[in-house]
Amino acid sequence: MGEFVAAGLLSHVPTIMLPEATRREINEGKELSLVTALNKLRADVFETMDYDTVIVLDSHWFTTVEFIVTSHARRAGLFTAEELPRGMCRIPYDWRGDPEFAQAIASHADEVGTWITPIDDEYLPLYYPSINLWSYLGKGLDKQWLSMSVCQTADTEDYLRVGRAIGKAIADVDRKVIILATGSLSHTFYPLREIRTNPAVERSDPAYLFSDKARDMDHERLAWFADGRHDRVLETMDEFLTVRPEGKFAHYLMMAAALGETDFAAPGRQISDYENSIGTSQVHVWFDRPESGWTRKGAAA
Repeated sequence: MGEFVAAGLLSHVPTIMLPEATRREINEGKELSLVTALNKLRADVFETMDYDTVIVLDSHWFTTVEFIVTSHARRAGLFTAEELPRGMCRIPYDWRGDPEFAQAIASHADEVGTWITPIDDEYLPLYYPSINLWSYLGKGLDKQWLSMSVCQTADTEDYLRVGRAIGKAIADVDRKVIILATGSLSHTFYPLREIRTNPAVERSDPAYLFSDKARDMDHERLAWFADGRHDRVLETMDEFLTVRPEGKFAHYLMMAAALGETDFAAPGRQISDYENSIGTSQVHVWFDRPESGWTRKGAAA
């Protein structure tokens, strides 16, 4: 029987992949706290913790009639982002996959009432959330990494069902697993002409977030994370969807369901500042495994 050893709600914002000089140039000479936090997270957790597999819940990978989990034995090559090919170009990647864990997740699809397919096609595209986080947290460490898609026709209940399948899969495999739910909270961009003519909207200062409502709702959820009140986050999802969280907040929903759903009670450590990126929110929150387990009932998910 395996176990989840840690989890994170992490930003994958493209600016973290720009050269440091460029990052500072667009941010009034300051480094992004998102970058320094990832470097510290690697040193404190990914280089020291006992774990086997990292699963990335990728909010940029949109499927349509099912959820897909990568089941390759290995993935390697060069990556150029279809969205921002100037800033993320020919990035090398090379990691071991975890076909057994992928198959275990998919094996619970019928049981939880959803559709999950493991795919090991060597030509299956990659998306930059997985690449960006591996580049900071996985490169050179020879751990197993796999990615889960976000189905664009799914809703909150569908995402919770997939999370339940991930949680059940841990009972089937002898793995120590880290979950990375990657994506932002509120996620509305400024219009193109404003982005291209107003350099201020690229700055990390949250004063430039798209709206006061989005900023306020994000801070409310960050406070709930800090208190381990994931039940409040889940109970108010309809309200939160009005500020357009990235990918319908699927990345977080899958993570939360895997770790106990409304009984998920692990407090979150905000390890970066809450930052803006052309209107969208960006922040890293880390969830260490509590001594009593992940859930309010005290049972490990």
